[in-house]
Amino acid sequence: MSGALPYLAFSMGLMSSFHCVGMCGPIALALPIQKGNKFVQFAGLLIYNLGRASTYAVLGLLLGSIGSSIVWIGCLRYLSIFSGVLMLGYVFWPAHLNSHFHTPQFWQRFIRQVKNGMGEMLRTRSLVSWFFLGILNGLLPCGLVYLALISSVATGGPLNGSLFMLLFGAGTLPAMMAVGFFKQWFTVSLRTKMRKLTPVMLALAGVLLVARGLLIQYPVSSQANPQTITICHGK
Repeated sequence: MSGALPYLAFSMGLMSSFHCVGMCGPIALALPIQKGNKFVQFAGLLIYNLGRASTYAVLGLLLGSIGSSIVWIGCLRYLSIFSGVLMLGYVFWPAHLNSHFHTPQFWQRFIRQVKNGMGEMLRTRSLVSWFFLGILNGLLPCGLVYLALISSVATGGPLNGSLFMLLFGAGTLPAMMAVGFFKQWFTVSLRTKMRKLTPVMLALAGVLLVARGLLIQYPVSSQANPQTITICHGK
């Protein structure tokens, strides 16, 4: 993965973390680490967030595999443009998109099972449980994660897709670690203000993906330029 995509992935995560603080922050605050020392708190929060980033990386690996197939049929350009347009649509017409996209019933049942599992793990004080709690949290529905996953398809390969989502998860790490350490600072008012900045980053990401799609140059096969054969005319 080259060009602006690594910076785009990390920046998307960084700006999406403002949204994550409001949506997933309560889970980080509910971790039973407040009675431990600073090292235990740091380790617990880090393990939890690494689990979440691991889920993003695996999902990026799977969708990046789809992207690698799309490259071979020459559609990566259109996928990148589609991803960017979808992001811009989510910024400017979120209500319209939400009215057309509904979560399937089977996925809703799966999410209920995930939440039940998360409830069980929140009652433990094991680092392993907190890691799996993060893994499950990465499966919870989130429009910003879905948009990042669509962008990971446009990277064109499984490893690039996995790296894109791993960098996205790393971008969310600072805010999610901070909310666990300095929970008294993250008031409802502050979290609301932070979420208002999210559309700005999404709009920039959408523009970059559209521009990337327009600028993609596919290699031209040598067979497309047949050499001129010199014909000698004898008398």
